Amino acid sequence: MKGKTISEAVIRRLPRYFRYLEELAEKGVERIPSSRIASALRVTASQVRQDLCSFGGFGQQGLGYNVEMLKNEIADILGLTRSYNMIIVGFGNVGAALAGYMGFSKEAFIFKAAFDIDTDKVVPEGLKLYSIDKIEDYLANNQIDIAVICTPKAAAQSVAERLVAAGITKIWNFAPIELDLPENITLENTNMSASLYMLTYSRR
Repeated sequence: MKGKTISEAVIRRLPRYFRYLEELAEKGVERIPSSRIASALRVTASQVRQDLCSFGGFGQQGLGYNVEMLKNEIADILGLTRSYNMIIVGFGNVGAALAGYMGFSKEAFIFKAAFDIDTDKVVPEGLKLYSIDKIEDYLANNQIDIAVICTPKAAAQSVAERLVAAGITKIWNFAPIELDLPENITLENTNMSASLYMLTYSRR
């Protein structure tokens, strides 16, 4: 796999495979054919096989895939075998909802701090809320892997630039704006309205 270019479309399907395999493992399923994965995730069996072959041969012809082994292999590919320290910038409704979601900590995504213009807001136990002016000082003294932007649209670009200048290379953006950042920054935009638009699109 080293040196091989994997398409973004394939990479984006991996978390879906991982989630499904987690469900199967919890139910005690030991082996599964590509056709069953395909049916559950609404892709073709050939697509499943091609995707997984991009990272090596995990299945056996006629026997399908070992659920636990494949789950662990995908976890390793996705970098889920270590923990990640995260911060939230903008502690409004979205930021508070993310911080309160227990699933992140179970998966070793750990919110260490939040930043907002209003430091009197209530935060979950164990999370510290700082003034947004303290971002640079905090990052200079703490190892943070991922920054989550939940600010209003007007503030998002400047906040992102501050994060990058302070050494952050991975940003999860919930602000409804396309951020303009250097190519070496890994940026994931999550626009909730855009997801709704996919439901209103023309299959009507």
